[in-house]
Amino acid sequence: MTISTLALSLIKDPERLEGRLKEIPPAPGVYFMKDESDRILYIGKSKKLRSRLRSYFRDSKDLSPRIALMVQQVAEIEFIVTDTEAEALALEANLVKQHQPYFNVLLKDDKKYPYVLITWSENYPRILLTRNRRLGKKQDKYYGPYTDAGILRQTLHIIKRIFPLRQRPQPLFKDRPCLNYDLGRCPGVCQQLISSEEYGKIVQKVAMVFQGRSQELIDILTAQMEQAAIELNFETAARIRDQISGLKSLTADQKVSLPDDTVSRDAIALAADDRHACIQLFQIRAGRLVGRLGFVATSCFNGNFGLGDEGENRESLEAQDKSQIDAGAILQRVLEEHYQNAESAEIPIEILVQHELPESEMLAEFLTERKGRKVTILAPQRQSKAELIEMVERNAEHELSRIQRFADRNSQAMQDLANILDLPDLPRRIEGYDISHIQGANAVASQVVFIDGIPAKQHYRHYKIKNPAVTAGHSDDFASLAEVIRRRFRKYVEHPLVEQRGRGAEGQRGRGAEEIYQSKIQNPKYGIPSDFPDLVMIDGGKGQLSSVVAVLQEMNLLEDLRVVSLAKQREEIFLPGESLPLQTDAEQPGVQLLRRLRDEAHRFAVTFHRQQRSDKLRRSRLDEIPGLGFERQKQLLAHFNSIDYIRAASVKQLAEVSGIGPRLAQEIYDYFHPG
Repeated sequence: MTISTLALSLIKDPERLEGRLKEIPPAPGVYFMKDESDRILYIGKSKKLRSRLRSYFRDSKDLSPRIALMVQQVAEIEFIVTDTEAEALALEANLVKQHQPYFNVLLKDDKKYPYVLITWSENYPRILLTRNRRLGKKQDKYYGPYTDAGILRQTLHIIKRIFPLRQRPQPLFKDRPCLNYDLGRCPGVCQQLISSEEYGKIVQKVAMVFQGRSQELIDILTAQMEQAAIELNFETAARIRDQISGLKSLTADQKVSLPDDTVSRDAIALAADDRHACIQLFQIRAGRLVGRLGFVATSCFNGNFGLGDEGENRESLEAQDKSQIDAGAILQRVLEEHYQNAESAEIPIEILVQHELPESEMLAEFLTERKGRKVTILAPQRQSKAELIEMVERNAEHELSRIQRFADRNSQAMQDLANILDLPDLPRRIEGYDISHIQGANAVASQVVFIDGIPAKQHYRHYKIKNPAVTAGHSDDFASLAEVIRRRFRKYVEHPLVEQRGRGAEGQRGRGAEEIYQSKIQNPKYGIPSDFPDLVMIDGGKGQLSSVVAVLQEMNLLEDLRVVSLAKQREEIFLPGESLPLQTDAEQPGVQLLRRLRDEAHRFAVTFHRQQRSDKLRRSRLDEIPGLGFERQKQLLAHFNSIDYIRAASVKQLAEVSGIGPRLAQEIYDYFHPG
């Protein structure tokens, strides 16, 4: 019998459940919970698989709402046995990243916390700030996320003064280094005046700073300085002395008082409500706070974390214990994901945790194996280490308060907007559209998305206007908006569930996350598409709105989409079929939310328009060269960076570019040097 033919979940078939549990060995390993459609619902690990899996099916009262809902859907259990608990932990982390099951508690890729990225995939690695860990290649290394972007930028600024590093993403000159080389701030990377191996050694020293190994680096540099002085190489010794002084200034203002200052340790704590868990991790090396990292875990729906309130709602000690178990599971997940990407030198020998971890022994064994020496995990209850955890917890509480204030402001704005537009539920996904051009030239459009009042940049989209009537000297914003809306929503014209989208209790709006998930389980098409907006905002007045309404009527989508426009001059909101704007105050929260959306759509459209215009200007002269198509133009510009450098290049230099042969190189040279 295949999995897809199973009609009942295991919990509804006790005989089959008991038989399946007896087949599972009491050994360490990884388990998979699957539904009747063979979709992986959850991936977990345990040092005793049979005991862990049996605990899911004993009493649902002991489970969080998230896990209780998951257990109701489990139709099959699979497992992989490993030799050790550490192997199980590593395997689980890799499988969760690969499959991303719906019910696994994964850390949110939170864009507000920056990372440091070192591009080891390049011959001359760059050191960058990024808020997205998915941009790099496999060899690249991320450090963070750091909670204070300002301090991080200041640290990078100091590092670039201490060590000779490449200062520009692109070379300023084609055939000579810039002033940074003469000042000693850059080793001449653009002209390859330093080998990639030597430059890599410099970047490795910088990486030690972000690994929290500043004191170790200072010791290495001190030994090098003393050796240079012995060899009477005083210029080198002076340069290293300045580097040591700069490194000491990075950590001079932070010191944590603990009895054993020589021990490297991390301290982690969290603060949570029913929607978010804010986690702070302090990195302490040689008694100094060298890094403060922040993470955010979000609940799938209310009650996920089971933390409750800290006051009178805690009715019993049992509730408190359950709260700590859930908090410990979150801390365990954070530590597993954090150290999974860390190098062995970055792992401390002591980790202080706010709550007991459910599988601390397994994690300690895994880290000990990675580190090559014993790693201890403690939940201190008294004296200085407990005070350190309290300090970390206070920082987590401050971050949670900030997130709550931000969420409350957005919730108030969405509620006000729902009242203004007479919406049955909060507009959680709002899309904004704008057009940008110069008298019709390089016309483009933008689509920006706000989810729960927050920009969701992963859903932003650009459009190049394809309408042949929109050309230089002849603009048509109405036709451009109509084209964009048609392209954006044409995939829904044949969607069978759009017709079922209601405005009341029969629709999906206002339903809880559990109910929505149940409908997804029951319907193979997963209900209403997840990217279907609750509200569409057009930047403009009645004319722009009318053009969009006409397209939606033609596509039979006007009943399913709520569309408004926001006019710039007086911040007036127009509705379809209404000649007068709504009576609103430009400063009320709902209107301000639309203004933020409109301004973001305008910014995104203008940025893309400028990019298109710049690319066209760069390629305008190259278009006149016979045989030089778009791809070869890209190769030339990527190699020389500007038209001026192409003009100054010799035939031999032009022929070195990929895709440019000797004959085409001669034609390019002759074009720029006629006669």
